Amino acid sequence: MPDLVALWRRPTVRRVTVSAGVVTLLAVVGCATIQTKERELTFRVVPGTASWYQGLPDGVQEMDLPVSAADGTVQRIHAWWWPAGERAPAVLYLHGARWNLTGQLFRIQELHEFGFSVLAIDYRGFGKSDGDVPSEETVYADAMTAWQRLAELEPDPSRRFIYGHSLGGAVAIDLAARLGDERAKMGAPAPARGLVVESSFTTLADVARELTWSWVPFQLLLTQTFDSVDKIARVRMPVLIAHGADDRYVPSRFSERLYEAAAEPKKLLLVKGATHNNSMRVGNGEYRAALHDFFGVATDGGEEADPPASMRGGVALAVSASSAKPVLKP
Repeated sequence: MPDLVALWRRPTVRRVTVSAGVVTLLAVVGCATIQTKERELTFRVVPGTASWYQGLPDGVQEMDLPVSAADGTVQRIHAWWWPAGERAPAVLYLHGARWNLTGQLFRIQELHEFGFSVLAIDYRGFGKSDGDVPSEETVYADAMTAWQRLAELEPDPSRRFIYGHSLGGAVAIDLAARLGDERAKMGAPAPARGLVVESSFTTLADVARELTWSWVPFQLLLTQTFDSVDKIARVRMPVLIAHGADDRYVPSRFSERLYEAAAEPKKLLLVKGATHNNSMRVGNGEYRAALHDFFGVATDGGEEADPPASMRGGVALAVSASSAKPVLKP
């Protein structure tokens, strides 16, 4: 066995060893820098208040939700709670990249007008929430923390919904899949009445290829994956997938693939003339009809229907992509 001390004393070996250590350190630092830049490009956080924000509507309550950080400290997630009435269904609103809650108010208002009480959060690194650059891991943790708060605000699972727009759709799918896995282990029913995913995508690598070069193996390069197409098959609640048919940023074929991968009961709503951000407004009537016919939500102020069969047991609810109304199957 060689004498390691004597070997280390050789100038050539020492130089090679020190050089290798420096290269390794630089590689680690370089990777960390690259990963930070990747997260910055993924979330593209715009600080401050959106220019079109006109202030909080009457009735919106601001709150902070505690969440444990990786370093063991407790950070705050800023949230809005907008109740819509004692018997109103409640939805957790998960936004996409770039804009904080002040840039999301128009869509939150539409959900409230549909009859939902809305709990909306800013992930850490957005708006008034604590934290620096978000990551896939932190936004998933933030969504789970917000879900636990929604469950306190609305204890009845049949009156709870999850909604995610764009990147928030991937966060919503991950949350619904995790909750479904937990309930399956417990042998318990679905924790929510339904999941709504709007203008989202299959994986972040697919979006990167769409926006840049199709030949780059992004799936091997990205650390932020947001692999929704695999996770959505694990969702154990009715799923409504909506997308603007004229979306040039995230093409609607991504939602069609998500729909194909999702388990029943499910519905696909493609809104003609709508783009990435305005499906609710352009397809207001179609959206209302889908929420009413598929979930039984009374979006016109009328009597709310019973929970879908998937939450009552007895029969399974199936909805085809071409049908606007649910079809009951024994």
